[in-house]
Amino acid sequence: MDELAHLGARLRAARQERGWTLDELAGRASLSPSTLSRLESGKRQASLELLLPLTRQLGIRIDDLLDPPDRDPRVHRQAVKRDGLTIAPLTREESDVRAYKIIYPPVVPDRPLQTHEGHEWLYVLSGQLRLVLGDREHVLERGEAAEFDTTIPHLMYAEGSAPAEIISLFNTVGERLHMHGGERTLE
Repeated sequence: MDELAHLGARLRAARQERGWTLDELAGRASLSPSTLSRLESGKRQASLELLLPLTRQLGIRIDDLLDPPDRDPRVHRQAVKRDGLTIAPLTREESDVRAYKIIYPPVVPDRPLQTHEGHEWLYVLSGQLRLVLGDREHVLERGEAAEFDTTIPHLMYAEGSAPAEIISLFNTVGERLHMHGGERTLE
């Protein structure tokens, strides 16, 4: 299958994932249904003029239509040091949910509580993490998890004399993260 046909197939798949008909997406993007049909079937050359309104309506990036479906699944992003923390991104930059491995040094930070839009889930891999949420404080041990709304003033740092290493998932649109399917207990 050539790249034009791949692009059309990915466009069709994105439309169908949303449960939209060809006419619905065409109307939302101010295109004729026949133009959209020809794009999806690979019979029309794609242009930015056509793709921009479509991707905007679908809530995707043009890159999502161009990336091959068998692209390398590994995330190639470098860890950074910021404010004494080591932050290793575990997801691509364009992901809706961001995942990080963060190492907090055993130092009480000299910074105020922060707030921002979003929702965060974290899991302590090693050490102890102090989580300040508004006027409450919690110490999380290895193997413990927390979930909170990031519009609540918050601060995290290692408790004690050892670093705290965590995995953090962050959703920038303020929605809670949900597990799909039934929950299972690991024995």
